[in-house]
Amino acid sequence: MFYPWHHFVLLPAAFVLALYSIRRYVSVSGDDTEDSRLWFTVMLLAVVGLGVLVMLRQHYALRLQDRLIRLEVRQRYFELTGQSLRPLEMQLELSQILALRFAGDAELADLTQAAIREKLSSKDIQARIQDFQFDHLRV
Repeated sequence: MFYPWHHFVLLPAAFVLALYSIRRYVSVSGDDTEDSRLWFTVMLLAVVGLGVLVMLRQHYALRLQDRLIRLEVRQRYFELTGQSLRPLEMQLELSQILALRFAGDAELADLTQAAIREKLSSKDIQARIQDFQFDHLRV
């Protein structure tokens, strides 16, 4: 999915600014003038800004993983209890759902109820897990 403001405006503008400022700095580098220092600063800011915009891709991937984990916990809960997790999800925070993914099958349903009833934090949920299922695939 394309986010127009990011993909078609900011990213191309940052790329053009980075290339232009690098070109300008290279033409005045070696001089110890204010122009040289100015173009070095502009180049540095443009390259860092471009890097930040490129790293936003990681943010998008993590958001997608959060959605997938939510779906995984929903599916596991349904398979184990025969009931939908959706009515209970409104009472859970995302961090709680992310912590519940580590719970083994035998304890997922009870731990979900305890998380809602006792308003457990994600760390409290993880501390109560007996059969910890590690997630080595998270980026």
